[in-house]
Amino acid sequence: MENNTNPTNKKALLSLAIGGFGIGLTEFVIMGILPNIADSMQISISKAGHFIAIYALGVVIGGPFMARLTNNLSPKKTLLFLMVWFTVFNTLSSFSGNYWTMMLFRFLSGMPHGAFFGIGAVVSGYLTRPEKAAQAMAIMFSGLTVANIIGVPLGTYIGQEWHWSFSFLLVGLAGLATLTSLYFWMPKQELEDQSIASSGSANQGLKNKTLWALIALTTIGSGGFFAWYSYIAPLVTDIAELPDSYVGYIMIVAGVGMFVGNFLGARMIELFSPVKSVVVSMCCMAITLLTNSFLASNSIAIFILSFIVGIITFSVTAPIQTAIIKAAKGAEKLGSSMNQSAFNMGNASGAYFGGLPMVFGLQVTYSSVVGAILASIGACIGIYILFVQKKKARY
Repeated sequence: MENNTNPTNKKALLSLAIGGFGIGLTEFVIMGILPNIADSMQISISKAGHFIAIYALGVVIGGPFMARLTNNLSPKKTLLFLMVWFTVFNTLSSFSGNYWTMMLFRFLSGMPHGAFFGIGAVVSGYLTRPEKAAQAMAIMFSGLTVANIIGVPLGTYIGQEWHWSFSFLLVGLAGLATLTSLYFWMPKQELEDQSIASSGSANQGLKNKTLWALIALTTIGSGGFFAWYSYIAPLVTDIAELPDSYVGYIMIVAGVGMFVGNFLGARMIELFSPVKSVVVSMCCMAITLLTNSFLASNSIAIFILSFIVGIITFSVTAPIQTAIIKAAKGAEKLGSSMNQSAFNMGNASGAYFGGLPMVFGLQVTYSSVVGAILASIGACIGIYILFVQKKKARY
């Protein structure tokens, strides 16, 4: 596919953003209605937490699987297929009457997640001029950030005031809105270069060591954010000693930061190379999370730091996706989808490692220290990639 030279197709990008909104809604709204689901199914909250983990597993497995499954479809047909799958199984989740049915539908709901963002990131580059590709990608991911600001609080309220199943019906409506907008607004983009769709070319792209280094960077580096975010509630209530209701406010503040950071990351690519942009963000994240471990007890500082962490976290999104697409030449769709899987592996690993200090009797503030360490490792991987690229450029 060749990058077009036409003006930005704003409607098509909006359709991708609506899809991002729906995906962000289903991924995060369950955290706010988990007690309601547990009560309804007569299971413990810890067991209900499996619904979060199984969704993440669906994303990890589904990213490369869906990319392979739809490899020979046009981008528009691929996105429509993924969103039909997403809409059906999220809607069915609202009718789950027991633990195992919910586990099945949550796993299936997660499968299109990585592929939609991964393939959408590639497609967004063809909906605008080459120099605006990063900004176009940021528009798609803005749907995810808006979901954290508006969609998740609304879905949580609906699930708590009426019934948790209505929260998933809301996700289904977002899926239908995405399908409609994709059908009418997304242009028919056929794969012009059949070598892109061939398994031989895809396998060649996957042999690039830089690609795997970038995926490792995403997994470990994003784990730094989740080591902090997974334990935001006890950080607010136990350390800052604020009321439970303030947890939602902190999450909204972090969501606003994510929205700002998303577009900041697109701008950073204009100043630095994609990988250098990621290194800068990871270093800033490590410093901010370390600072958070000392100042989280201050009720004003925790709001400010949450906003800053949100900015830094999503300033990585566009640069890392751009670097992945460049590294996975010939396997752009697959590589981009795998990066979304890596992000969710970072979700799981960050939550695990971030919780270890508490297992040994330390305060929850040490989760931020763990996050700073993971972000620092991510920065080191990025520096190594830059070193290898500079070395190759000499020869």
